[in-house]
Amino acid sequence: MSHDNAHPLQQRLVQQFGATWVTTDTLDDFLAQPGDRVLLLGGDPVRFPEALDVAVVLPELQAAHAGRFAIGVVAREHEDAVARRFGSNRWPSLVFLRDGAYVTTLSGMHDWTDYVAKVGEALAAPIGRAPTIGIPLVSATPASTCH
Repeated sequence: MSHDNAHPLQQRLVQQFGATWVTTDTLDDFLAQPGDRVLLLGGDPVRFPEALDVAVVLPELQAAHAGRFAIGVVAREHEDAVARRFGSNRWPSLVFLRDGAYVTTLSGMHDWTDYVAKVGEALAAPIGRAPTIGIPLVSATPASTCH
């Protein structure tokens, strides 16, 4: 899959570091793979130049953690839908997943030492529930007065 309109630093992740392009159509296949995975949601690099910094350091973070995680680069035109699925609302973000389940999200760029530590914490964290924006459920019948 080619994403010629992607920024060269994102293309570099796929071409040189074995990352996978992820779209809404391929996300479930990416999640079906076992182990730890990280999705890069970069956002518009003109509006969020930190996205390019994250794209540069992501392979270094992967190496600092002995290749414990695979990288997925979410195609720009699919980022909003993928971000909504995982409750991410800040650019850039790294969404950590394990065995197809949500773990946590790290947003923004960090100092190197902090970033390495935060990624280590994410890799050690248990799976959880993505902080998606929910719609409250309302009963169609009047509320019970037995409380």
